[in-house]
Amino acid sequence: MVSHRSHSRYAISKPFADDVRQGLTNDPKYLLSRYFYDATGDQLFQKIMNLPEYYLTRCEFEIFQNHRDSIFRKLGNAPFDLIELGAGDGLKTQVLLQHFLNQHADFRYLPVDISGSALEHLKETLRKQWPELSVTPVEGEYFSALQEIDRLSARRKLVLFLGSNIGNMNQEQAADFLRQLRQRLHPGDCLLVGFDLKKDPDILLAAYNDPQGITREFNLNLLRRINRELGADFDLAAFRHWPSYNPLSGEMKSYLVSEKQQTVRIEALELEIPFREWEAIDMELSKKYDRTEIAWLAEYAGFEVEQWFFDEKEYFTDVLFRAV
Repeated sequence: MVSHRSHSRYAISKPFADDVRQGLTNDPKYLLSRYFYDATGDQLFQKIMNLPEYYLTRCEFEIFQNHRDSIFRKLGNAPFDLIELGAGDGLKTQVLLQHFLNQHADFRYLPVDISGSALEHLKETLRKQWPELSVTPVEGEYFSALQEIDRLSARRKLVLFLGSNIGNMNQEQAADFLRQLRQRLHPGDCLLVGFDLKKDPDILLAAYNDPQGITREFNLNLLRRINRELGADFDLAAFRHWPSYNPLSGEMKSYLVSEKQQTVRIEALELEIPFREWEAIDMELSKKYDRTEIAWLAEYAGFEVEQWFFDEKEYFTDVLFRAV
Protein backbone atom coordinates (compact mmCIF):
# COMPACT_ATOMS: atom_id res chain seq x y z
CA MET A 1 0.00 0.00 0.00
CA VAL A 2 1.18 3.53 -0.85
CA SER A 3 1.05 6.18 1.87
CA HIS A 4 1.36 9.96 1.65
CA ARG A 5 3.89 12.29 3.17
CA SER A 6 4.21 16.00 3.81
CA HIS A 7 4.07 18.77 1.20
CA SER A 8 6.92 18.78 -1.32
CA ARG A 9 9.61 21.47 -1.49
CA TYR A 10 10.82 20.29 -4.95
CA ALA A 11 10.35 22.13 -8.23
CA ILE A 12 9.76 19.19 -10.52
CA SER A 13 9.09 18.24 -14.13
CA LYS A 14 5.41 17.29 -14.14
CA PRO A 15 5.57 14.62 -16.87
CA PHE A 16 8.53 12.94 -15.15
CA ALA A 17 6.86 13.10 -11.75
CA ASP A 18 3.55 11.82 -13.08
CA ASP A 19 5.19 8.94 -14.92
CA VAL A 20 7.27 7.94 -11.88
CA ARG A 21 4.16 8.03 -9.70
CA GLN A 22 2.16 5.94 -12.14
CA GLY A 23 4.94 3.41 -12.70
CA LEU A 24 5.91 2.83 -9.08
CA THR A 25 2.32 2.58 -7.83
CA ASN A 26 1.44 0.08 -10.54
CA ASP A 27 1.48 -3.68 -9.99
CA PRO A 28 3.88 -4.79 -11.34
CA LYS A 29 6.08 -1.74 -10.90
CA TYR A 30 7.75 -0.17 -13.94
CA LEU A 31 9.71 2.91 -15.03
CA LEU A 32 9.81 4.36 -18.55
CA SER A 33 13.14 3.86 -20.29
CA ARG A 34 13.00 7.27 -21.99
CA TYR A 35 13.96 8.80 -18.63
CA PHE A 36 17.33 7.01 -18.67
CA TYR A 37 18.77 9.90 -20.66
CA ASP A 38 19.76 12.68 -18.32
CA ALA A 39 23.31 14.09 -18.59
CA THR A 40 24.81 11.12 -16.72
CA GLY A 41 22.64 8.64 -18.60
CA ASP A 42 23.82 10.09 -21.92
CA GLN A 43 27.46 9.62 -20.88
CA LEU A 44 26.83 6.05 -19.72
CA PHE A 45 25.05 5.17 -22.94
CA GLN A 46 27.99 6.52 -24.94
CA LYS A 47 30.17 4.09 -22.96
CA ILE A 48 27.73 1.24 -23.63
CA MET A 49 27.88 1.88 -27.38
CA ASN A 50 31.66 1.45 -27.25
CA LEU A 51 31.56 -1.83 -25.34
CA PRO A 52 32.79 -4.88 -27.30
CA GLU A 53 29.62 -6.76 -26.27
CA TYR A 54 27.27 -4.05 -27.53
CA TYR A 55 27.18 -4.80 -31.25
CA LEU A 56 24.09 -2.79 -32.27
CA THR A 57 25.63 0.60 -33.03
CA ARG A 58 28.62 -0.88 -34.87
CA CYS A 59 26.36 -3.09 -36.98
CA GLU A 60 24.15 -0.23 -38.11
CA PHE A 61 27.17 1.97 -38.82
CA GLU A 62 28.58 -0.87 -40.95
CA ILE A 63 25.29 -1.13 -42.86
CA PHE A 64 25.38 2.57 -43.70
CA GLN A 65 29.02 2.43 -44.74
CA ASN A 66 28.48 -0.59 -47.00
CA HIS A 67 25.03 0.15 -48.42
CA ARG A 68 24.80 3.95 -48.54
CA ASP A 69 24.86 4.00 -52.34
CA SER A 70 22.15 1.34 -52.61
CA ILE A 71 19.99 3.34 -50.21
CA PHE A 72 20.57 6.47 -52.26
CA ARG A 73 19.75 4.78 -55.57
CA LYS A 74 16.45 3.54 -54.18
CA LEU A 75 15.37 7.15 -53.70
CA GLY A 76 15.52 8.16 -57.36
CA ASN A 77 16.37 11.65 -58.61
CA ALA A 78 13.50 13.80 -57.36
CA PRO A 79 14.05 16.26 -54.47
CA PHE A 80 13.26 14.80 -51.06
CA ASP A 81 13.16 15.50 -47.35
CA LEU A 82 15.31 13.31 -45.10
CA ILE A 83 13.46 13.14 -41.77
CA GLU A 84 15.03 11.44 -38.75
CA LEU A 85 12.80 10.52 -35.81
CA GLY A 86 14.74 10.70 -32.55
CA ALA A 87 17.84 12.16 -34.17
CA GLY A 88 20.05 12.30 -31.07
CA ASP A 89 23.64 13.09 -32.07
CA GLY A 90 22.99 12.01 -35.68
CA LEU A 91 26.34 10.19 -35.82
CA LYS A 92 25.33 7.24 -37.99
CA THR A 93 23.13 9.45 -40.16
CA GLN A 94 26.15 11.56 -41.05
CA VAL A 95 27.37 8.68 -43.21
CA LEU A 96 24.24 9.08 -45.34
CA LEU A 97 24.38 12.88 -45.26
CA GLN A 98 27.96 12.88 -46.55
CA HIS A 99 27.12 10.43 -49.34
CA PHE A 100 23.97 12.28 -50.42
CA LEU A 101 25.93 15.54 -50.56
CA ASN A 102 28.67 13.85 -52.59
CA GLN A 103 26.01 12.73 -55.05
CA HIS A 104 24.71 16.31 -55.29
CA ALA A 105 21.26 15.20 -54.16
CA ASP A 106 18.56 17.84 -53.80
CA PHE A 107 17.46 17.26 -50.22
CA ARG A 108 17.11 18.85 -46.82
CA TYR A 109 17.62 17.20 -43.44
CA LEU A 110 14.90 17.52 -40.81
CA PRO A 111 15.93 15.97 -37.48
CA VAL A 112 13.00 15.45 -35.11
CA ASP A 113 13.45 15.23 -31.35
CA ILE A 114 11.64 16.25 -28.18
CA SER A 115 14.85 17.89 -26.92
CA GLY A 116 15.31 21.38 -28.32
CA SER A 117 18.83 21.65 -26.88
CA ALA A 118 19.88 18.38 -28.56
CA LEU A 119 18.54 19.66 -31.88
CA GLU A 120 20.38 22.96 -31.56
CA HIS A 121 23.63 21.14 -30.78
CA LEU A 122 23.13 18.86 -33.79
CA LYS A 123 22.33 21.78 -36.09
CA GLU A 124 25.46 23.65 -35.00
CA THR A 125 27.63 20.54 -35.46
CA LEU A 126 26.29 19.98 -38.98
CA ARG A 127 26.56 23.67 -39.90
CA LYS A 128 30.28 23.59 -39.12
CA GLN A 129 30.82 20.33 -40.99
CA TRP A 130 28.66 21.01 -44.06
CA PRO A 131 27.69 24.67 -44.42
CA GLU A 132 25.88 23.83 -47.67
CA LEU A 133 23.53 21.32 -46.00
CA SER A 134 19.96 22.50 -45.41
CA VAL A 135 19.09 21.55 -41.81
CA THR A 136 15.66 22.30 -40.35
CA PRO A 137 15.27 20.92 -36.80
CA VAL A 138 11.72 20.09 -35.73
CA GLU A 139 11.09 19.94 -31.99
CA GLY A 140 8.19 17.83 -30.82
CA GLU A 141 6.58 14.41 -30.77
CA TYR A 142 7.02 12.29 -33.87
CA PHE A 143 3.52 12.36 -35.34
CA SER A 144 2.81 16.04 -34.75
CA ALA A 145 6.22 16.87 -36.25
CA LEU A 146 5.45 14.81 -39.36
CA GLN A 147 2.13 16.60 -39.79
CA GLU A 148 3.90 19.96 -39.56
CA ILE A 149 6.54 18.87 -42.08
CA ASP A 150 3.84 17.65 -44.48
CA ARG A 151 2.05 21.00 -44.17
CA LEU A 152 5.23 22.88 -45.10
CA SER A 153 6.58 20.62 -47.84
CA ALA A 154 5.17 18.54 -50.70
CA ARG A 155 8.49 16.79 -51.34
CA ARG A 156 8.89 13.03 -51.18
CA LYS A 157 10.05 11.82 -47.81
CA LEU A 158 12.62 9.36 -46.51
CA VAL A 159 11.91 8.87 -42.80
CA LEU A 160 14.62 7.30 -40.62
CA PHE A 161 13.75 5.38 -37.45
CA LEU A 162 17.09 3.88 -36.52
CA GLY A 163 19.05 2.22 -33.72
CA SER A 164 16.46 -0.48 -32.95
CA ASN A 165 14.25 2.19 -31.36
CA ILE A 166 11.29 0.17 -32.57
CA GLY A 167 12.48 -2.60 -30.24
CA ASN A 168 11.46 -0.48 -27.24
CA MET A 169 7.86 -1.36 -28.14
CA ASN A 170 6.27 -4.78 -28.06
CA GLN A 171 5.06 -6.13 -31.40
CA GLU A 172 1.50 -4.85 -30.96
CA GLN A 173 2.74 -1.35 -30.09
CA ALA A 174 5.21 -1.42 -33.01
CA ALA A 175 2.43 -2.39 -35.43
CA ASP A 176 0.23 0.46 -34.17
CA PHE A 177 3.15 2.92 -34.33
CA LEU A 178 3.99 2.00 -37.94
CA ARG A 179 0.34 2.18 -38.99
CA GLN A 180 0.02 5.67 -37.51
CA LEU A 181 3.27 6.64 -39.20
CA ARG A 182 1.96 5.37 -42.55
CA GLN A 183 -1.15 7.54 -42.17
CA ARG A 184 1.10 10.61 -42.14
CA LEU A 185 2.98 9.64 -45.30
CA HIS A 186 2.02 9.59 -48.96
CA PRO A 187 2.25 6.69 -51.43
CA GLY A 188 5.85 6.40 -52.60
CA ASP A 189 7.34 7.91 -49.44
CA CYS A 190 9.99 5.69 -47.81
CA LEU A 191 10.77 4.62 -44.26
CA LEU A 192 14.10 3.11 -43.18
CA VAL A 193 13.73 1.19 -39.92
CA GLY A 194 16.48 -0.44 -37.84
CA PHE A 195 15.68 -3.88 -36.37
CA ASP A 196 17.89 -5.93 -34.08
CA LEU A 197 17.57 -9.56 -35.18
CA LYS A 198 17.04 -12.72 -33.15
CA LYS A 199 20.33 -14.51 -32.58
CA ASP A 200 22.31 -16.61 -30.10
CA PRO A 201 20.82 -15.76 -26.67
CA ASP A 202 24.31 -15.62 -25.16
CA ILE A 203 25.23 -12.79 -27.54
CA LEU A 204 22.08 -10.89 -26.63
CA LEU A 205 22.49 -11.34 -22.89
CA ALA A 206 26.12 -10.20 -23.02
CA ALA A 207 25.06 -7.00 -24.82
CA TYR A 208 22.70 -6.11 -21.97
CA ASN A 209 24.76 -7.36 -19.04
CA ASP A 210 28.37 -6.37 -19.72
CA PRO A 211 31.02 -7.59 -17.25
CA GLN A 212 32.20 -4.02 -16.68
CA GLY A 213 28.81 -3.23 -15.11
CA ILE A 214 28.11 -0.15 -17.24
CA THR A 215 24.64 -1.34 -18.27
CA ARG A 216 23.87 -1.96 -14.61
CA GLU A 217 24.93 1.62 -13.80
CA PHE A 218 22.85 2.90 -16.72
CA ASN A 219 19.71 1.28 -15.27
CA LEU A 220 20.49 2.30 -11.69
CA ASN A 221 21.08 5.87 -12.82
CA LEU A 222 17.33 6.29 -13.26
CA LEU A 223 16.88 5.59 -9.54
CA ARG A 224 19.67 8.08 -8.86
CA ARG A 225 17.79 10.63 -11.00
CA ILE A 226 14.58 10.05 -9.01
CA ASN A 227 16.58 10.57 -5.80
CA ARG A 228 18.01 13.84 -7.09
CA GLU A 229 14.99 15.35 -8.84
CA LEU A 230 12.15 14.02 -6.70
CA GLY A 231 13.81 13.73 -3.30
CA ALA A 232 13.64 9.93 -3.10
CA ASP A 233 15.86 7.76 -0.92
CA PHE A 234 16.47 4.75 -3.16
CA ASP A 235 19.38 2.66 -1.83
CA LEU A 236 21.01 1.70 -5.13
CA ALA A 237 23.04 -1.06 -3.48
CA ALA A 238 19.78 -2.80 -2.55
CA PHE A 239 18.75 -3.35 -6.18
CA ARG A 240 20.15 -5.94 -8.58
CA HIS A 241 20.26 -5.40 -12.36
CA TRP A 242 18.73 -8.47 -14.00
CA PRO A 243 18.38 -8.92 -17.80
CA SER A 244 16.41 -11.80 -19.32
CA TYR A 245 15.74 -12.96 -22.87
CA ASN A 246 12.68 -14.86 -24.10
CA PRO A 247 13.64 -16.62 -27.37
CA LEU A 248 9.96 -17.27 -28.20
CA SER A 249 8.88 -13.64 -28.16
CA GLY A 250 12.30 -12.16 -28.88
CA GLU A 251 11.86 -9.83 -25.91
CA MET A 252 14.98 -8.77 -24.03
CA LYS A 253 13.86 -7.30 -20.72
CA SER A 254 15.83 -5.46 -18.03
CA TYR A 255 14.71 -5.36 -14.41
CA LEU A 256 15.91 -3.90 -11.13
CA VAL A 257 15.18 -6.39 -8.36
CA SER A 258 14.86 -5.39 -4.73
CA GLU A 259 17.13 -7.67 -2.68
CA LYS A 260 15.25 -6.97 0.53
CA GLN A 261 11.93 -5.79 1.90
CA GLN A 262 12.13 -2.02 2.03
CA THR A 263 10.18 1.22 1.74
CA VAL A 264 11.32 4.02 -0.56
CA ARG A 265 10.22 7.54 0.25
CA ILE A 266 9.70 10.06 -2.55
CA GLU A 267 9.36 13.48 -0.97
CA ALA A 268 8.28 15.43 -4.07
CA LEU A 269 5.41 13.00 -4.67
CA GLU A 270 4.52 12.69 -0.97
CA LEU A 271 4.68 8.92 -1.39
CA GLU A 272 6.09 5.90 0.36
CA ILE A 273 6.62 2.94 -1.99
CA PRO A 274 6.87 -0.49 -0.35
CA PHE A 275 8.99 -3.23 -1.97
CA ARG A 276 8.72 -6.91 -1.15
CA GLU A 277 11.92 -8.94 -1.07
CA TRP A 278 12.81 -9.87 -4.71
CA GLU A 279 10.13 -7.61 -6.14
CA ALA A 280 11.17 -6.19 -9.52
CA ILE A 281 10.86 -2.90 -11.38
CA ASP A 282 10.37 -3.44 -15.12
CA MET A 283 12.93 -1.05 -16.65
CA GLU A 284 13.30 -1.67 -20.37
CA LEU A 285 12.13 -3.73 -23.33
CA SER A 286 14.30 -4.37 -26.39
CA LYS A 287 12.45 -6.70 -28.75
CA LYS A 288 14.39 -8.71 -31.33
CA TYR A 289 12.82 -9.62 -34.66
CA ASP A 290 13.02 -12.20 -37.42
CA ARG A 291 12.31 -11.56 -41.10
CA THR A 292 8.80 -13.01 -40.99
CA GLU A 293 7.77 -10.66 -38.19
CA ILE A 294 9.24 -7.64 -39.98
CA ALA A 295 7.46 -8.51 -43.24
CA TRP A 296 4.19 -8.85 -41.32
CA LEU A 297 4.68 -5.44 -39.68
CA ALA A 298 5.21 -3.83 -43.09
CA GLU A 299 2.09 -5.38 -44.61
CA TYR A 300 -0.08 -4.62 -41.56
CA ALA A 301 0.96 -0.96 -41.52
CA GLY A 302 0.48 -0.33 -45.26
CA PHE A 303 4.06 -0.59 -46.52
CA GLU A 304 5.86 -2.94 -48.85
CA VAL A 305 9.40 -4.11 -48.17
CA GLU A 306 11.58 -2.42 -50.78
CA GLN A 307 14.97 -3.80 -49.67
CA TRP A 308 16.79 -5.40 -46.75
CA PHE A 309 20.23 -4.15 -45.71
CA PHE A 310 22.35 -6.33 -43.38
CA ASP A 311 25.69 -6.17 -41.62
CA GLU A 312 28.13 -8.97 -42.49
CA LYS A 313 27.15 -11.13 -39.48
CA GLU A 314 23.43 -10.50 -40.09
CA TYR A 315 23.00 -9.42 -36.49
CA PHE A 316 21.05 -6.31 -37.52
CA THR A 317 19.03 -5.05 -40.45
CA ASP A 318 17.87 -1.70 -41.75
CA VAL A 319 14.76 -2.31 -43.85
CA LEU A 320 13.53 0.10 -46.49
CA PHE A 321 9.72 0.27 -46.50
CA ARG A 322 7.78 2.04 -49.24
CA ALA A 323 4.31 3.44 -48.55
CA VAL A 324 1.64 1.88 -50.78
